[in-house]
Amino acid sequence: MRSLVLFLLFLSIPLIAGASFLDHPVHSQKWTGKYDRHFRKYSKRYFGPLFDWHWFKAQAIAESGLSEDAKSHVGALGLMQIMPATFDEINEKNPHFKQLESPKWNIAAGIYYDRTLYRKLKNTAAGQDRLYLTFASYNAGYGRILNAAKRVGQKKKNWDTIKVYLPKETRGYVGRIRRLMGEAQAIP
Repeated sequence: MRSLVLFLLFLSIPLIAGASFLDHPVHSQKWTGKYDRHFRKYSKRYFGPLFDWHWFKAQAIAESGLSEDAKSHVGALGLMQIMPATFDEINEKNPHFKQLESPKWNIAAGIYYDRTLYRKLKNTAAGQDRLYLTFASYNAGYGRILNAAKRVGQKKKNWDTIKVYLPKETRGYVGRIRRLMGEAQAIP
């Protein structure tokens, strides 16, 4: 009887922890392709033509479940869950970004912001680790990532060495994006 109870408890852990482990991959038909042209366009503009734009769609899934009407308890809005004050800062350098609530401009602003963070992290990590730290910065703030990187010391700085100093929520956020992209081994 005890074994049965433990087995049922084990099966329910993903449900208790949230359905993110049960997510369909970003390439799945479950996720709408309605915004794909915006993800493609702004990924190409800010990260270059060879960058896989699906990373930003996965980020939007992690942020809002691809809901353009999403609003967080702290006031972040849209597909990319951007704070109005952050959008205002982005808009100063990109006055053509019309409205935060518009899916097109929300995606453009989110990817632009990712690029800003990515550039700031050039001395912290390289390659794919730099992208993971970009997503972590988007979620937890750039300063928190720098502080975590400093705690690593002189060792090789990469996602695996820095993530241990980040909040569980941020590790889960980056892990979810990675799983949506098909990285099955992505453990927060």
